[in-house]
Amino acid sequence: MTSVTLTRAGATRRVPTARLLAAGAAAGPLWLGLSFAQVLTRDGFDVSRQPLSLLALGDYGWIQIANFVVSGLLALAGAVGLRRALRGGPAETWGPLLVAVYGVGLVVAGVLRADPSMGWPAGAPEGAPETMSWHSVGHGVGAMLAFGSLTIACLVFARRFQRLRERGWALCSVLCALATVVVMAWPDEGSISIRMVIGSVFVFGWLTAVSVHTLTERNH
Repeated sequence: MTSVTLTRAGATRRVPTARLLAAGAAAGPLWLGLSFAQVLTRDGFDVSRQPLSLLALGDYGWIQIANFVVSGLLALAGAVGLRRALRGGPAETWGPLLVAVYGVGLVVAGVLRADPSMGWPAGAPEGAPETMSWHSVGHGVGAMLAFGSLTIACLVFARRFQRLRERGWALCSVLCALATVVVMAWPDEGSISIRMVIGSVFVFGWLTAVSVHTLTERNH
């Protein structure tokens, strides 16, 4: 089994590629699952108007910060797994690289928090802040990196699947990219929070499916 070799305290451990792919597959479900768990348990949070990123603010904000960072690190591990699994085949370079950028984007978005807004946390402005802090700008950049890179990755893998004659996967990847672009670019500012949730389900779910598919192919 292909593996990554790590050295620590004089000992050598082998991290199988399958385990790295499983980590990448877990990134999206972890982020979405933990985010929705907080939506249900944090009093006053309204996902219909408050983006999930704002969960990083308030008394329990550290949970969402950790959610972003850990999910990003899992995605980076998944990128390493994809790089090794796809070596010598289509998308071997750009596919894993784009997934790695997605992971970096999540980490950046977690470390750099958005400004209080949309009434969250309690006492925050009811609308968007009049000015943005540097860390809020950085948070936005991280989020755009995550969404943008994974959307492009859908198209890169669609080409890979087409070349491998896996037309169902190719079509699914293209439709996922198109759906994400349409949802995120829809000209209705009032629904941006819900649209970001839907976009997250599309692209994060796609990465999980592709990681599991790649893992299954290797096992066969």
